[in-house]
Amino acid sequence: MTQTYLEPLSTNALTQLGVPDDWAFGVADRVRFSELDALNHVNHTTYLRWFESLRIAYMKAYQVSDMSPNAPRVVLKSVAAEYRAAMFLDEEYVVVGRTAAFRNSSFTMEYAVFSGGLRVEGSAVVVLLTQDESSKAQLNETARAAMIARDGARDDR
Repeated sequence: MTQTYLEPLSTNALTQLGVPDDWAFGVADRVRFSELDALNHVNHTTYLRWFESLRIAYMKAYQVSDMSPNAPRVVLKSVAAEYRAAMFLDEEYVVVGRTAAFRNSSFTMEYAVFSGGLRVEGSAVVVLLTQDESSKAQLNETARAAMIARDGARDDR
């Protein structure tokens, strides 16, 4: 794959890169030396960083948060990953994300990494807080609508 790295891909580009149609948001990148462990494959914590980088781009694209100092704080309540196959130096990959369900101030995201097939799957529960973290912040209607339209997210309010 010859790709622009770390820029949101169109659904057509995702399909051309072998990503199943039910994933509408993703970015391409390649494995770097610093992401390897002692066995020369991608360290398990690296996938969580990839998910986080994708999540930031997703927040902006879906208008959940622009990540500015005045925006709601985005906090992870939980995160998980299931590893399917090892990845190695210079492999090109696509990391994708979608919202499975949302509530008033939280949502559950699903992630996957594809490189010649599925390599890793993951999930996270994301909570929005006010800037001073004294209470939960509401997920806005624009973000909810995007999650439903693009991801097929379920409204669990």
